[in-house]
Amino acid sequence: MLVLTVVLGAAMLHAAWNAMAHGAPDRMAGLALFGLAAGVIGLVMVLVMGLPPADTWGYIIASVLLHLAYLSGLLASYQLGQFSQMYPLARGTSPWVVAVVSIAVLQQSLAMVELAGVLLISAGLIALVFIGRPGRRQLPAVLAAIATGLTIAAYTVVDGLAVHKMPVLTYMGWVFMLQGFAMPLAVLAWRGTAVLRQPRSAVLSGLGGGVVSMIAYGLVLWAQTRGTLAAIAALRETSIVFGAIIGALFFGERFGPRRAIAAAVVVAGIVLISLG
Repeated sequence: MLVLTVVLGAAMLHAAWNAMAHGAPDRMAGLALFGLAAGVIGLVMVLVMGLPPADTWGYIIASVLLHLAYLSGLLASYQLGQFSQMYPLARGTSPWVVAVVSIAVLQQSLAMVELAGVLLISAGLIALVFIGRPGRRQLPAVLAAIATGLTIAAYTVVDGLAVHKMPVLTYMGWVFMLQGFAMPLAVLAWRGTAVLRQPRSAVLSGLGGGVVSMIAYGLVLWAQTRGTLAAIAALRETSIVFGAIIGALFFGERFGPRRAIAAAVVVAGIVLISLG
């Protein structure tokens, strides 16, 4: 019950910081501020926890690169599409990919109820993509969201393996320090010093989003040490529900009954996987 509560809390926080990223007046600057906050907190954790085991650097580097790819895809998705559509599509892609990798690569068994969950998620995602008959103009947003989902699945598998080889706080500190400081440096290189001129409210929101994202990530890492990888990865994506609610309430996005049903199908599949 504790693991379930923790992961649901992480899902709510994750949807919240994604909404903050989407709502930022300058989304690239917002992600840079997210990274800065995470990098500073990660540095403190590194100073406290010290070096990781020598044979685990591969996991750390892989996770950092995948997280940077994920954040880039997230930025592209939110620049091109609506939050209430892109967020479910990106997050919903991850669980069934993790489930497939768990079977094919990690040789973990998948119960029938989990297989049913995978099929439901796939059906819901197809519905999310084709509701409203997206044309060529929407195709880049859809592709960016799916690519983002694939990076989520990849770093989920890497993280799930890594937390069983070193303390969670050590892993989390190094990943966030390296990833966090890389983001603002990349944005500065791309946009120049003009990106530093942000309103005070945007700066506070960006830094706050970085703290929230770290808490959400840390909770999931802890849960991965207590439960199966596929179940935790799937349960985390209940953030889709929170994302849909946030999109409707705060961004004025019309979710509509058909899109709501499709998202509910995705969530139903996630629940089945978590029960397997």
